Amino acid sequence: MFRSVRFYSVSSPWPDSEQELSERLGSAVFKPCGAYTERSSGFEPPTASEDGTLARRVGGADLIRLRSQMRVLPTAAVNEALEVRLAEYRQRMQEEPGQRTKRKLKEQTRDELLPKTLLKSDRTTALFLLSENVLAVGTGSQARAERFLEQLRAALGKLDTQRLEFQRPIEHVLTRVFAGDPPPKFALGRECRMRDRADAKSSVRWNEVDLTQANVRRCIKDGMELTHLGIEFGSTLSGVLDATGTIAKLKLLGLEEPATDVVEEPLARFDAELALLGGTLRRLVASLREALGG
Repeated sequence: MFRSVRFYSVSSPWPDSEQELSERLGSAVFKPCGAYTERSSGFEPPTASEDGTLARRVGGADLIRLRSQMRVLPTAAVNEALEVRLAEYRQRMQEEPGQRTKRKLKEQTRDELLPKTLLKSDRTTALFLLSENVLAVGTGSQARAERFLEQLRAALGKLDTQRLEFQRPIEHVLTRVFAGDPPPKFALGRECRMRDRADAKSSVRWNEVDLTQANVRRCIKDGMELTHLGIEFGSTLSGVLDATGTIAKLKLLGLEEPATDVVEEPLARFDAELALLGGTLRRLVASLREALGG
């Protein structure tokens, strides 16, 4: 469901119910790109339920999903088609086209090709944790998260957010976990990235290794700092936590495939995973607040 997550605290009121949230999102529902539209964004149902609701509330968490669709028109394809138009112009007018004419022909070429292009969609899912007033946006990209927040703000009318902050920096947790003195429920994973304090371009990455090895520890003694660290949390989540509080390579642990002789409704299994994810992220945020203050 999520492979990465960025946390934002929300200080403005949130819709009281799943129905109210769905209705508010309905003002910005997804519509496919028109023939001459390069990009279209809007909210779509986060589940395959037949009622078409735009939100799903399970276990004190609201799931919503933004779909962005764009037309794929490579610059090389436009330039190649433009060369044909320029050659036709030279033959017809017996002169070299000026810059204004070239721009006009390029616009005409693009408009002609646009309706024939392929469509590509990407989706960004988010989970609002009601008890924590925290929005977990399922992306590691700051730009993509900000586009999501912009669309959500337009749909809700008001949305006051900021990156989830604490009294002490995230590096405090990274250092404690790496040093073998983790806050409660945190455990050391098998991946980390370090950066030279004197030269930010100089870095080293360890992947699928025992991070307690002496050669790994020596890097910290030699003046490098942790920027990313593989962690496990509460035996239910693993991922790579970075110094900004973003989690990448997120994975829920302990999810079992249903037995082959058991018929399980897809929506019921989806809701079970959603409840596990929401509960785990809620406990993670609470533990970070306890460890870092805030």
